[in-house]
Amino acid sequence: MDRAEAQHRLDRLWRRGCDFLGVESAIMGGAMTWVSDRNLVSAISNAGGFGVIACGSMQPEQLSAEIAATRALTKQPFGVNLIVMHPRLMELAEVCLQHKVSHVVLAGGLPSAAIVQRLKQGGTKVMAFAPAVAFAKKLVRMGIDGLVIEGTEAGGHIGAVSTSVLTQEILPVVTDVPVFVAGGIGRGEVILSFLEMGAAGVQLGTRFVCATESIAHPRFKQAFIRAAARDAVPSVQLDPRFPVIPVRALANKATDRFLDTQREVIARFDKGTLDLKAAQLEIEHFWAGALRRAVVDGDIENGSLMAGQSVGLVTREQSTRAIIAELVQQALDSLLTRESTAGRVPEAAG
Repeated sequence: MDRAEAQHRLDRLWRRGCDFLGVESAIMGGAMTWVSDRNLVSAISNAGGFGVIACGSMQPEQLSAEIAATRALTKQPFGVNLIVMHPRLMELAEVCLQHKVSHVVLAGGLPSAAIVQRLKQGGTKVMAFAPAVAFAKKLVRMGIDGLVIEGTEAGGHIGAVSTSVLTQEILPVVTDVPVFVAGGIGRGEVILSFLEMGAAGVQLGTRFVCATESIAHPRFKQAFIRAAARDAVPSVQLDPRFPVIPVRALANKATDRFLDTQREVIARFDKGTLDLKAAQLEIEHFWAGALRRAVVDGDIENGSLMAGQSVGLVTREQSTRAIIAELVQQALDSLLTRESTAGRVPEAAG
């Protein structure tokens, strides 16, 4: 196999994902609040991938402006990630339809049939996250056009199952729609392996944080570059009476203070000086605004450094185009190396 044949093989493996997204490389950018804005999203799309705007808590007017600004920077397809718990979800969907956004990714829970059908009726392809086989099948029956399966290695809000297990559970049985794999992906060799298992493509977030086009604060980027995989840890819940939504981030001083806050709040509740609802809210609100403090303001000690375990593979700042080219090259090199070693007889032990 020569390089042209390897490229042809890779093209065939992710053709379904490329055709679905309308791109050269079936690599989606994970929607990261405060990071996945017009600059990074357009850069990913211009480099042959598929950028996705993180709507987060934006209001409809803000999202409309962000879509327009992104479209001014790229003529290539890109999508928008909407949180299903947003109180103005249907209005945000209408904004996407007005701007003729090609794909909307629904995140943060099971979307309603109403939002899925409204988007589809408007001509938008709808994607959603599936944390289990049953969930994936239900979404397909609902009419979803594509799925993302994201393992616990991912950054930000995470599920309980690893990427390697999710892919084994879901890829062999969910074939009606294209499935994109996410969580802990940082090199092209693993992208190739998921494609060969049946994935249509992949989604990466952490690798793009340190792209030159990313507006993340220089101190935020340096924290990623210095970090090892074991530094990206999930938030800890000390008491089941006070649920903590698991979030994977780099450990810092705020992580320690969060544990101290939980202990102090629990003690006050046990003494009867704080009621249950107030105690739960105090713990829940600890991280309010923490992601913005880290990403935008560069406060890496008191902010939230949401990162996936692939952060250990982020070693320098690169252009988005260089990151995607490197991932593709690693996949091609893996194909070439495999071909060159196939059939080679190992030497007998002396």
